[in-house]
Amino acid sequence: MPLPQDGLDPIAWLSLDLIPEVGRDSVFALLNAFKSPRAVLSQTESSLSRVVGPARARAVLQGPEEARVAEALSWLEHPQHHLLTLADADYPSALMQISNPPVMLYLKGLRELLGANCVAVVGSRNATPGGLQNAEQFSRALSDGGLTVVSGLAMGIDAAAHRGGLAGRSSTIAVVGTGLDRIYPARNKSLAQQIADEGLIISEFSLGTPALAANFPRRNRIISGLSKGVLVVEAALASGSLITARQAGDQGREVFAIPGSIHSPLAKGAHQLIKQGAKLVDDANDIFLDLGWGQSRSTPTPVQGELAVEDDAAPLLLALGFDPVSIDEISNRTTLSASSLVAQLMELEINGRVAQLPGGKYQRLD
Repeated sequence: MPLPQDGLDPIAWLSLDLIPEVGRDSVFALLNAFKSPRAVLSQTESSLSRVVGPARARAVLQGPEEARVAEALSWLEHPQHHLLTLADADYPSALMQISNPPVMLYLKGLRELLGANCVAVVGSRNATPGGLQNAEQFSRALSDGGLTVVSGLAMGIDAAAHRGGLAGRSSTIAVVGTGLDRIYPARNKSLAQQIADEGLIISEFSLGTPALAANFPRRNRIISGLSKGVLVVEAALASGSLITARQAGDQGREVFAIPGSIHSPLAKGAHQLIKQGAKLVDDANDIFLDLGWGQSRSTPTPVQGELAVEDDAAPLLLALGFDPVSIDEISNRTTLSASSLVAQLMELEINGRVAQLPGGKYQRLD
């Protein structure tokens, strides 16, 4: 939907965006009909009614609260803050290709990342230590290989993906489901600030918008829409990450999934995606090659190898395996006394080689 250059007027765009009771779908329909925000705002009630119905037509004529427009204009005065519209030359071509592209986006951070080649990394908010490690390591490798990592700033896999993207050379983009004057979840405040400084945060929602459940599926279509592919690291069958994966498939993007233990509920979603045709990956180079990106220019994603012969912890780590396991099960697999077993597990946990999980179970990380 090409728009004329007079569509770049931020006051007109904000005025249209901030009208109560006129949602983004209606705004899109109005712009399709009248081509620019100024043209929409100058229509008669009868003309508007033919496109969006009488109630929304009257809302358009009434216009937004002046204070909300003034607040948004004041927010845009900050050098890190930007407004992106369908009329802008740097509107991402990838987003323009999806069926319902966002009419307008609020941006905080490095606007130039809009032109980057991206891959999304998503997964469970309640991830295992191994899942968090995989998300961060894969994202670091993808970022070092030239792909900007996109995720949703949620706890768990999303946060780990952003950290990995920031650690690599191609940074990260966070797509959020609130206004950019709010941070959700609050525990990610410092991460959000780092992304604003070194990456980019994007929202379709106007300032002041709270974290409503209905916002997140809309956010997810932008995560997948910006990306060449979506990697699901860990996800239960009811995870919102599967919505992102489905949207990616509908948008013609590649879907990748990391397999996990057959006993883990957080592997069920990834396994279901693989059964439905998602690409199984166990190394970042699988993604580079599938996307036609060539061999990664980064260090390959760490993979599990044979334990060193001189590693004193080798017998215990072999007994642990790679699935979560209780102390009783570990004890049955070894000849260690209870006190020695607890002491060795504690040392391995301190050294970051083993993690204790809820329920008293342990999982090997290295």
